[in-house]
This record gives sequence, structure tokens and C-alpha cells, in this order.
Amino acid sequence: MGVTTMKFKATVTRSGGMGRLLRWIGGAALAGAVSTAAMAQGWQPTKSVEFIVPAGTGGGADQMARFVQGLITKHKLMSQPMVVLNKSGGAGAEGFLDAKNARPDGHKIIITLSNVFTTPLATGVPFNWKDLTPVQMLALDEFVLWVNAESPYKTVADYVKAVKAAEDGKFKMGGTGSKQEDQIITVALEKAIGKKMTYIPFKGGGDVAVQLVGKHIDTTVNNPIEAASHWKAGTLRALCVFDHDPMPYPNKITSTQSWKDVPTCRSQGLDVEYLMLRGIFMPPKSTPAQVAYFQDIFNKVRALPEWKEFLEAGAFKDMALSGNEFKDWLTKAEAEHTRLMTEAGFLAKK
Repeated sequence: MGVTTMKFKATVTRSGGMGRLLRWIGGAALAGAVSTAAMAQGWQPTKSVEFIVPAGTGGGADQMARFVQGLITKHKLMSQPMVVLNKSGGAGAEGFLDAKNARPDGHKIIITLSNVFTTPLATGVPFNWKDLTPVQMLALDEFVLWVNAESPYKTVADYVKAVKAAEDGKFKMGGTGSKQEDQIITVALEKAIGKKMTYIPFKGGGDVAVQLVGKHIDTTVNNPIEAASHWKAGTLRALCVFDHDPMPYPNKITSTQSWKDVPTCRSQGLDVEYLMLRGIFMPPKSTPAQVAYFQDIFNKVRALPEWKEFLEAGAFKDMALSGNEFKDWLTKAEAEHTRLMTEAGFLAKK
């Protein structure tokens, strides 16, 4: 049985200005790499650098930060150590406020999700991405619709039919945080399918995946990296990816499937799309020399073969921006998230 096409767009990368912006990312990133390499010859850290993760352990941001820290240490890209610290309180507000209030001495950086937009919009916490100094977009992260491998839902059609047939609230959707990316996608699914689910928030994506493996929830929209080990082990099933295009990685993860084999949700009649930022920021008033230093470090990381393998293992969209191009992207993404949060009723009351 086919699924009727369901129109609900939740995307920050497709039509209009955002889509045009992404089409010339490659050229912008190359130009940025050339200019920052020259600037990075001056300033150097003189003590350990804190790498803040505004999310819980085991999630996509935490895994990326710790992987980057490991590469920097392994290849001796920095003369000083880098220390990863999780500050997930208040949907990441703890980490953002820490970075916002830090001295601009170059010894603190923060990796962000799209919660750099959603957290202040949902909570009213006195923070905006403009309070920080943008450094670089590292990649964009996908979202996949997951179910337990022992569930009867083998296709999107099976899933949609079951959700439609159930009473409102029967299906339990697990996700990271409240009024964040996972719940935005959940609202989009509810509107597309025409049924309410019960959304259950957890502290991090790793916890969410474990809850689905244990059948404590019925479904998730975990990032690929958060669920990949369970998919490989045969305990989770990937139904579709919330992107306009299939993921480009053809190597098998399970015995029968690669990331590329996962169909887009749109192609299966579930027209919901969403991609998430993985970006690096510094405290306000950080100097151009400090920013250039870390841009150079991250350009070196991105050139490593291990980084390419990491992107493939986690099915990331390989995109990078810095400088004014990154700021322009952030401005457009903030406007899109304001629209999505308004439609979902997630804006903090003033």
C-alpha cells in the first residue's frame, strides 16, 4: 500500500536563499582556507583549551567533539591540550552562557547544534548566536526515522499506517531535549501524518537510541552517528532520512544496507526535511588572530583521512563555511528556525 504524499516542509537547506547559499559552499570554503592559513601564523594558545559541548554525553555533538579532540592530539596539531567539557543544562543554555560570559583570551571554543537557535527561542534565555564569535561550520548532520528492528514496521508505509490507526498519543517518540530539533521534526511528522505522538525527552542522543533498543519508546529521529552502532548490531531499523537527497555513502554498515540505501522520507511520501548545524564558535570579542588559529586547526582536521572516514561512518553532509559566508548562513538559519518554532508553538512566552 502506498503512502499519499504529505506536504510539510521543515528544512533549512532547500529552496530560496538557503539553497542558493549551499550551492556555492565549496568555493567559499576553499577561499576561507587560503586566507586563514596566512593569518594563523601569529597567535597561539598558552594553556589548555576548553572545548564546550552544550549537550549530553554520547550524542552527535559529543561524539564529534571528542573525535576532533582525539585527532588534534594524535596528529599534534596543537601545542596545548584540548579538554572536552559537557555543559548540557537548560537544553544547552549552560554551555552557551559559559561561552558568552568567558574572557576572549582564545582558550575556550564551543561546538553547536541547531540548539544555538532553538534554545534561546524556546527558553527566553538571554543568548543569541550573535553573542558569540562564529569560527567555522564543520558539517551538517542528518536525521533518520528509526524503529526497533523487531517492530513490524519495515517501511515508511507500514509506520504511517500504524500511527494513523493508533489513538492520539499512543506512539512514543524519544528525542534529545524539549522544543529542540528532535521535537521540531516530531511536530512536523504529526502534521504530515495527522496524528499526535507522545514526545519523551532525554538528555542526549545516545540515551535516546538505547531507549529504542530497549523498546521503552516506539520510534526516534536520531542522527545517524547516534544510532549507527545499534543499526550495525541489528537492533534498530532505519526507515528513511529527512533530507532532499539520499546520503551519499555506499559502503555497507549492516550486512545488507549502506547509508545510501536508506530512502529519503520524501520519496516514501512523508514530505518532512531537516538538517542540523555542527559548527564552532568562540566567546564574544575573540580576535581575528584567535579565530584564524582555530580555523587553521579545523581545516587541518578536515583534510585528514580519519575525518573523511568519520563523516562516512556518521553519514554527515560534508559542508564547511567560515567568515561572512558562515554568518550569512547563520542569519538565514535563525530566521528559518524562528518560523518553525512559531508554527510548532515552541516560542517562549514574553
